[in-house]
Amino acid sequence: SDGDRRKQISVRGIAGLGDVAEVRKSFNRHLHFTLVKDRNVATPRDYYFALAHTVRDHLVGRWIRTQQHYYERDPKRIYYLSLEFYMGRTLQNTMVNLGLQNACDEAIYQLGLDLEELEEIEEDAGLGNGGLGRLAACFLDSMATLGLAAYGYGIRYEFGIFNQKIVDGWQVEEADDWLRYGNPWEKARPEYMLPVHFYGRVEHTPDGVKWIDTQIVLAMPYDTPVPGYKNNTVNTMRLWSAKAPNDFNLQEFNMGDYIEAVLDRNLAENISRVLYPNDNFFEGKELRLKQEYFVVAATLQDIIRRFKSSKFGCRDPVRTCFETFPDKVAIQLNDTHPALSIPELMRILVDVEKVDWDKAWEITKRTCAYTNHTVLPEALERWPVSMFEKLLPRHLEIIYALNQMHLDRVAALYPGDIDRLRRMSVIEEGDCKRINMAHLCVIGSHAVNGVARIHSDIVKNSVFKDFYELEPEKFQNKTNGITPRRWLLLCNPGLADIIAEKIGEGFITDLSQLKKLLDFIDNETFIRDVAKVKQENKLKFAAYLEEQYKVKINPVSMFDVQVKRIHEYKRQLLNCLHAITLYNRIRCNPSKSFVPRTIMIGGKAAPGYHMAKMIIKLITSIGEVINNDPYVGDKLKVIFLENYRVSLAEKVIPAADLSQQISTAGTEASGTGNMKFMVNGALTIGTMDGANVEMAEEAGEENLFIFGMRVEDVEALDRKGYNAREYYESLPELRQAIDQISSGFFSPRDPGCFRDVVNMLMHHDRFKVFADYEAYVKCQGQVDQLFMDPHEWTRKVIRNIACSGKFSSDRTITEYAREIWRVEPSATAIPPPNLPRN
Repeated sequence: SDGDRRKQISVRGIAGLGDVAEVRKSFNRHLHFTLVKDRNVATPRDYYFALAHTVRDHLVGRWIRTQQHYYERDPKRIYYLSLEFYMGRTLQNTMVNLGLQNACDEAIYQLGLDLEELEEIEEDAGLGNGGLGRLAACFLDSMATLGLAAYGYGIRYEFGIFNQKIVDGWQVEEADDWLRYGNPWEKARPEYMLPVHFYGRVEHTPDGVKWIDTQIVLAMPYDTPVPGYKNNTVNTMRLWSAKAPNDFNLQEFNMGDYIEAVLDRNLAENISRVLYPNDNFFEGKELRLKQEYFVVAATLQDIIRRFKSSKFGCRDPVRTCFETFPDKVAIQLNDTHPALSIPELMRILVDVEKVDWDKAWEITKRTCAYTNHTVLPEALERWPVSMFEKLLPRHLEIIYALNQMHLDRVAALYPGDIDRLRRMSVIEEGDCKRINMAHLCVIGSHAVNGVARIHSDIVKNSVFKDFYELEPEKFQNKTNGITPRRWLLLCNPGLADIIAEKIGEGFITDLSQLKKLLDFIDNETFIRDVAKVKQENKLKFAAYLEEQYKVKINPVSMFDVQVKRIHEYKRQLLNCLHAITLYNRIRCNPSKSFVPRTIMIGGKAAPGYHMAKMIIKLITSIGEVINNDPYVGDKLKVIFLENYRVSLAEKVIPAADLSQQISTAGTEASGTGNMKFMVNGALTIGTMDGANVEMAEEAGEENLFIFGMRVEDVEALDRKGYNAREYYESLPELRQAIDQISSGFFSPRDPGCFRDVVNMLMHHDRFKVFADYEAYVKCQGQVDQLFMDPHEWTRKVIRNIACSGKFSSDRTITEYAREIWRVEPSATAIPPPNLPRN
């Protein structure tokens, strides 16, 4: 209602009348120019673009000033290299961080429009698969908010993560043409276009090594502003797009066929065409290796150009004083995807800048740091040497030389230990010689970190055990975090407001202040307010589902949510087995009172991952049966959330009651969705895996629903031998569920549909679903018990929110800054563009 809209509250910024008038004027000006150019009737998209350009205008002055500020102060610069940046939408985030949301809301309202409707028009920037890409986006927000001179560098994919359609219960992929209508948030910078070399051969000459006869692809930068929260800092995300040079294929060969040569430009430009849609899986395709080198080569040229031209950069005529490089530059490698930074920096220093080899190696190691994101063997990048030989011959030589140096050192320390040399080599021998990119990252970095304490321990004690023994001081933990701007303020303003009412607004940039909410754990008004906000969010999400997908759900039921990429290790199948078990219990005893549940599962499957696609089909098939069974009614629903993405996460997470984080212990490096649910007032059912361990530590294990094997139990079961059949035989409800899947109860038109799933579960389940089934179902019973006592449930919710402060990416980035990059975050705002610079 109008009244509700106007009592908009502290955290959205007070809208001064001047601000509102200014926004209206600017909006009308932008709309006028749009229409003068094209048409005379405005569409909703015209209104969206007019608003986006209005908001963008507020960024530009701050952006220019921030970069000027860095140029003058010449701080150490942080370069976050990632092949994925899963940014989502930009409009609302920009309004929040600039404190413009209320002014825009009021101005748009006065013009007879609805801000939320305009926000829905924006496409997600889906340049990532899941956790790793979204982490990079949260980190950019925190680095800007903490006033670090930081740059995100990646690829401007023309097509991001595919849009998921569910057709007849199966996933169907559709290209994500996110740039179709243009992107108001990016600025092309053709003046900084750079050449990237591929193929060719290496010549060793008296005056050094030359990489010659290469093919050139141009890298065109597109800059996107990254605003900090109300501190006037605006950093840059620079994404590279591949462009063929104008003489491409027209030089010597293709002499007679001009048309053919111009059409071949596509081959070069394909490098930035599409994001590889694999999460936690390595697919050794040449185009992917080209993407990895493309972003690295362009970025390193840019970094070195900026280093040289900066105030304290080189002033000598030959430009070889790179001693200060690690004091001015930090490069963070987001997983091994940008690992080629290590040999590329060596190539530039040694071949181009003529730095002595050992000096270059010291500079490289002091500059680079590596974040490991997974321990799953199928996810580790191992590139065939033959591919390198063809594509990057000089880099292969450098890697061989670095490996030799490394192995000489190991051999000197462990004489005669040939097996250790084999285990620690960057080059893996075998039918197909391969380059182990993780080993390259470890030897070429001064810091290696995991992303949650349990994961960092596994990294030290198993994955990189030998390397840890060699250089224990290199290994660190940096538990992941999420930005409270997007994941609390933006997506859950109702909750943010009642929190601000009680403890002020300091928590927005210092999430540890949520601890103050512990004082209100028995405050009846606050308990009621928290429950009320959750119920409003649930009603809103239920309305959205009905409007978008025509599904009706019971808004007083427990919203039981598992949203993440579909993967066997994340065990969506365990969730399925529980849903079937609940269904069987209802059928068995229809008159018994039941805690009503809406089980929502969402996430994309990699297009080539057969089992993941079968899991989606199973979820939709179970839903089909349960949701249409008259005996069940409102007691149980199973919904597959189609096309899960950042903008859908922002809607479902604030509405969730229960968050499922049920990976096999030791497989989920950290998880970050778990943190988003915690801060948004859902309770967690989960295993002792990833950051769940630290969440339980912060809130108290009794305030989460922890179940199942610990890492030690999984290891013990591995030694003993996991036998799925034992569980199948001894647990009647499990057997019934498996028999139903197996017999075609959930796929009557194709009874054999799920034989691959059942066969996997019974005979080669690496993730031991059955071993945790009994504990999981029992734990879900405890969830039901507590949910029947809304007062106690909400008290636990408040305790969880109050203890979620550790999981801010501001805390994570502060640790990276101090312990890896050696820079201090700054709390002082840059003066705004309308004030003098000093």
